[in-house]
Amino acid sequence: MSTPTRRRRTRSASSFLPHLRSRTFAGATALLLPLAAMVGLAAPAEAAASATAVYTKASDWGSGFEGKWTVKNTGTTTLTSWTVEWDFPASTKVTSAWDATVTSSANHVTAKNLGWNGTLAPGASVSFGFNGSGTGAPTGCKLNGGACDGTTTPGDSAPSAPGAPTASGLTDTSVKLSWAAATDDKGVKNYDVKRNGTTVATVAGLTYTDTGLSAGTDYSYTVVARDTADQTGPASGATPVRTTGGGGENPGGSGKINLGYFTNWGSYTVKNLVSSGSAPKITHINYAFGNVQNGKCTIGDPYEDYQKAYTAAQSVDGVADTWDQPLKGHFNQLRKLKAQYPHIKVLWSFGGWTWSGGFGQAVQNPAAFAQSCHDLVEDPRWADVFDGIDLDWEYPNSCGLTCDTSGPASIKNMMQAMRAAFGPNSLLTAAITADGSNGGRLDAADYGGAAQYIDWYDVMTYDYFGTWAAQGPTAPHSPLTSYPGIPAQGFNSADAIAKLKAKGVPASKLLLGIGFYGRGWTGVTQSAPGGTATGPAAGVEPGNQYYKVLKTSCPATGTVGGTAYAHCGTDWWSYDTPATVGTKMAWAKSQGLGGAFFWEFNGDTVDGELVNAISNGLK
Repeated sequence: MSTPTRRRRTRSASSFLPHLRSRTFAGATALLLPLAAMVGLAAPAEAAASATAVYTKASDWGSGFEGKWTVKNTGTTTLTSWTVEWDFPASTKVTSAWDATVTSSANHVTAKNLGWNGTLAPGASVSFGFNGSGTGAPTGCKLNGGACDGTTTPGDSAPSAPGAPTASGLTDTSVKLSWAAATDDKGVKNYDVKRNGTTVATVAGLTYTDTGLSAGTDYSYTVVARDTADQTGPASGATPVRTTGGGGENPGGSGKINLGYFTNWGSYTVKNLVSSGSAPKITHINYAFGNVQNGKCTIGDPYEDYQKAYTAAQSVDGVADTWDQPLKGHFNQLRKLKAQYPHIKVLWSFGGWTWSGGFGQAVQNPAAFAQSCHDLVEDPRWADVFDGIDLDWEYPNSCGLTCDTSGPASIKNMMQAMRAAFGPNSLLTAAITADGSNGGRLDAADYGGAAQYIDWYDVMTYDYFGTWAAQGPTAPHSPLTSYPGIPAQGFNSADAIAKLKAKGVPASKLLLGIGFYGRGWTGVTQSAPGGTATGPAAGVEPGNQYYKVLKTSCPATGTVGGTAYAHCGTDWWSYDTPATVGTKMAWAKSQGLGGAFFWEFNGDTVDGELVNAISNGLK
């Protein structure tokens, strides 16, 4: 198993000069600012024995702040998971978080460990952080159901899991749920009903009718019991529900594709798709990445893909993996996700920025390459997880991280062989350059000829400009249209889409790309695009930062070419916001495109702001 800092598994788009997006960017935490003195929050109630949680306000900018929690194992045995809960005043909210899965129900906030940071040896500690709006401070802190200061009240255990809810009385907008009671040594007080991982009601009885739902939409329900000391037990099994009515397979009945890349190295988990509310709104997932080696498709990371065990708290359905089950890891979690949201299709993506170097050798024998990919994707251990394959070759007969000289027909030959191997019923897609310049990468290979074999192209309409030009000029990395002063002609979405249409690619086979991150410079004095810089701005890696961080650390100050930019201090960033995503989706519909895709889930907020903006914009 590789560690996060050693693996560099990236994907890129159409920038003129080679650049790199690494696992560090895709899975790292936000920047940690200087910390104030730690102040622990004690609270009555049953404690997590021999463990403490301490809160610190790391920074404060008046209307908002950065908070940090540190969980420490003060006992003599290993802590295998942790959950921190607290309450905020009504005027204070969590807006984004990192290194924990954070959800809110009214004023109550719950933070759970991620897959990689839940185990704490005696004396070890781990921190997670969040950005908040308002001025309030946490109260009523609980760690694993007990007091955060480590005090204990012996003899009171948490309640058991209730029975999985059963659904009845389905309509377009409502469903009635009922479940078997949980047990507790001192009595069960009430039950939290969770829709897609978020608490929607707390009830004393064993039934609840959920209303205000959307027609023809998939939901998932679990129930959690609370005892008289307000301790929560494990979640029940999950029950998938699809409301009546609606139209089409896709969310909202739009018939448009809303596809997201899920990386096997990031901190974002499959369960986060549920807790963020994103699962009902997406239609497809590209699982990134498999490798291309020695003319074959190969596994990207065996541990993350199908070997890693998930606890009940980490798992989509609240059921822990066992040591002897045949499939674990992300593949098993995706299987569970599809059981709850059967409208979601999953493709296995091979290549990417770092792993595209093997395609040149592979297309020397396209039939053998295609057969190797088919045999891997359709392996009986996980064949039911995947609905097809995505080829992310950066770039055929052109240069990316390395240069390829396989010829203009290479992409067509590869896709023809793939369709023959996978047959007519599997999805076959490709992520491709968005270089719309004359004589650029789109002119280097036969994308028009290959289109007859594929279901759609993911056109990577981002990373046009960035800090590979360290001194600028500053420019938006994902412009929808050209604008006066743009550094390179053809480097915008509209020109790329127009070129692909001119090559004979049907508009319905084109998806517009959205980046859930920004690119930025520092040493910039000019607010408008076109300024000079001294180098990359600090971020998750130099010149890169997630939207969920930038939305509060450097809010947008203007728009150009249909996307947003921000000038704060001497930093200059460009990134898409929900508003500019809406603009882009309206444009995509006007062009008759098949929908949109994005790179990647890690960059979105805990409540899925950008996924929601794409979904709403495509309706």
